[in-house]
Amino acid sequence: MLDYPTKTSSSSNSSSSMSFLFSRGPPRRGPILCIVALLFLLVLYQLGIICSAPKEPTAVMVAKEKYVVGPNDQKVYPYDRNMPLIFIGGVPRSGTTLMRAMMDAHPEVRCGQETRIIPRILQMRSHWLKSERESVRLEEAGVSKEVMDSAIAAFCLEVIARHGEPAPRLCNKDPLTLKMGSYVLDLFPNAKFIFMIRDGRATVHSIISRKVTITGFDLTSYRQCMIKWNQAITMMYKQCKDVGPERCLMVPYEQLVLHPREWMQKILLYLDVPWNESVLHHEEFINKPGGVPLSKVERSSDQVIKPVNLEALTKWVGNIPEDVVRDMAEIAPMLSVLNYDPYANPPNYGAPDKVVSDNTRKVLTNGQVWEEMARELELEKTSTHSSDSNSNGTDA
Repeated sequence: MLDYPTKTSSSSNSSSSMSFLFSRGPPRRGPILCIVALLFLLVLYQLGIICSAPKEPTAVMVAKEKYVVGPNDQKVYPYDRNMPLIFIGGVPRSGTTLMRAMMDAHPEVRCGQETRIIPRILQMRSHWLKSERESVRLEEAGVSKEVMDSAIAAFCLEVIARHGEPAPRLCNKDPLTLKMGSYVLDLFPNAKFIFMIRDGRATVHSIISRKVTITGFDLTSYRQCMIKWNQAITMMYKQCKDVGPERCLMVPYEQLVLHPREWMQKILLYLDVPWNESVLHHEEFINKPGGVPLSKVERSSDQVIKPVNLEALTKWVGNIPEDVVRDMAEIAPMLSVLNYDPYANPPNYGAPDKVVSDNTRKVLTNGQVWEEMARELELEKTSTHSSDSNSNGTDA
């Protein structure tokens, strides 16, 4: 037994006090448990798990679950930043509308028309960060990178999810979004890009002949437009390479047209979307519920009402000035990078599948039928698009 001091020992000295503090025996568990409990409560307090007065550094806002209810099936379709979104990108007039129409024909995918506001909000963020003065103002206002990214992601996601019919897989076709591909994947880490590439000579001829206004493109000059195409495709190509093949698949427009089954199988496998024959017959689902909605002002709507065909493949041949043709390799070096022969006029893109040849004969034979259909749908062949209040065209 230990001898503890008693109240009757009125003459306790320092040695007896020390013997009390350091006496041998089993440890006292009560004080230790109290200290552990206090530390545990302190940790819970710091994490905000237990009630406490509002404290700015630990304030957390938890977003509510977002969802859309299908108007026909009454199913609930949830959406969030981690869902596997699909983005279709490329230089305008490179086959992005055909690609999204074929995807829209799939019963589990919905792309819809171009929103045009998603690339704009991404460009605005880029302009803000480029300005040191604006960046300081945002930081002083408490708008950190995390706050801005969260807000931009929420905005873009809301537009993508709600501007069309709900579907298990959501897709966006704003071609210029690919210019900011790396940042888009920061916002949506499970997203994937389909990068539509096309012979730049065909793209530029389409832009000029259909009078598609794009900021920086001079529609009176093939040479200047080829230079601008080269700049735009260079930026997108770099973005696609930076994010890697698991996040960006390059799809040559010509090969998609020549071999639609082969390429759609590759694309759906890459996207982890089950195969469905409807993607090869998009023209049968135009403006039908759950099908391919068309915009009356989108530049390619009058073309995708037709089945996949060769009509637009070599229209550019013979329309480009001789001096531009002569200097093509120097003007547009990206042609060679993308495996297009800058000296071939016309180039040999390859032999089409039989079904594509048959489709082409039908399209060429019944030209008036397609024109009448376009008139009934009130589709425009040319249009002017404004990217912001200070410009008169689409940024590229």
